[in-house]
Amino acid sequence: MGFDWIWLLSVWQTGPAGQHVSRGKLEWRREFEETLTDLREEDVAGSGFAITGYTVHQRLGGDAALARLRGRLRTRGLKLMLDFVPNHTGLDHPWAQVDPEYYIQGTEADLEHAPHNYTRIARADGDVILAHGRDPYFPGWPDTLQLDYSNPTTQGAMIAALMKIAGQCDGVRCDMAMLVLPDVFERTWGRRPQPFWPRAIRCVREKVADFCFMAEVYWDLEWTLQQQGFNYAYDKRLYDRLREGHARPVREHFHAGLDYQDKLARFLENHDEPRAAATFPPAIHQAAAVITFLSPGLRFFHQGQFGGRLKRISPHLVRAPIESTNEALHQFYDRLLSLLRRPTLRDGQWQLLHCAPAWEGNWTWDNFVIFAWQGSDGDRVLVTVNFADHQSQCYVCLPFAELAGQSARLTDLMGSAVFDRDGHDVLSRGMYLDVPAWGYHVFEIS
Repeated sequence: MGFDWIWLLSVWQTGPAGQHVSRGKLEWRREFEETLTDLREEDVAGSGFAITGYTVHQRLGGDAALARLRGRLRTRGLKLMLDFVPNHTGLDHPWAQVDPEYYIQGTEADLEHAPHNYTRIARADGDVILAHGRDPYFPGWPDTLQLDYSNPTTQGAMIAALMKIAGQCDGVRCDMAMLVLPDVFERTWGRRPQPFWPRAIRCVREKVADFCFMAEVYWDLEWTLQQQGFNYAYDKRLYDRLREGHARPVREHFHAGLDYQDKLARFLENHDEPRAAATFPPAIHQAAAVITFLSPGLRFFHQGQFGGRLKRISPHLVRAPIESTNEALHQFYDRLLSLLRRPTLRDGQWQLLHCAPAWEGNWTWDNFVIFAWQGSDGDRVLVTVNFADHQSQCYVCLPFAELAGQSARLTDLMGSAVFDRDGHDVLSRGMYLDVPAWGYHVFEIS
């Protein structure tokens, strides 16, 4: 299928305390019952982000089973990515008993005034009040404990955990990576830590030079984390603009330099977002996918996306409902994935193209998102999308100077259209496009 990486969510050991919270929280329970109408108690295993240790969960066969799987992936040329959760641990992580100073500690007053953000941990050496993990905008996650990054010993322990993980996989997706940035941590907890990521990434790469770091990140902090050493950062901004359904903000997003765009992870769904097939009507889904996955960066797909699954599966659950496959969407993704196996769309030169009105007063040119790829072997691909709910027209000048004085054939790789055009004309006046609502073409130009 052309994939380079497999990311496995929730392989690490979790504990009964997190499971107890997951099973007992009524609003979560309602979500689980909407997902699984025949929900059973054993379906709720607890969140995979309430980690009690970076060893592979015993129910998945432990570290040895993961090592065998990694070996099988390697024989197929696939790399393995796992999770690293820097901000917090599960309630029953051993550190809560033996090293409570690794966590943000609270007082009886904190527990009384903000019981949603603090919890009492019973210990043989005396109870402690510890904070739940959280971000600055929402209450704490009740199945977690907040690590204190202003404590250098905590940072050292988390780097040691990362070093262990680096021996088990080829890269990590770092959950909510921006929460441990000094500015964000200080805003949340009123104490300023030393920067964590540059040191942690440097330590890991001294051991594994090509180890990959991908940041789940929001709040326009993508560039910040790229600068601190991350190979990739979530591109939530593009996703949000596509959901809004207007072409201009999407197109403006692509004005950024390639030093930034090449290090973005682009997606239409993931375990946190609703299913793409439930979010986007079919025509918009396809148009948004063409834009997302034929732009530069890392193309990031989620299990069930190709078949048009509609129900998001909570990371607290170990079972998914049976859903029928959307055959039209499945065929669309088959065609799209065949394109992504082309070297040009992986390693070629990408550029956003300028659109012009098809005639004076024609405003629909503003609905297009158009870009081109050119490979080192002369392969040329033109991606055109009318990201609007009505027919639109424009002219677009092609950037392929070698077409001058020749006839250009445009073959739609996602459809059946074939056009012959004068090379000089499409370079000077531009190629005329008249595309229906949410329509797209992916032209190979020869």
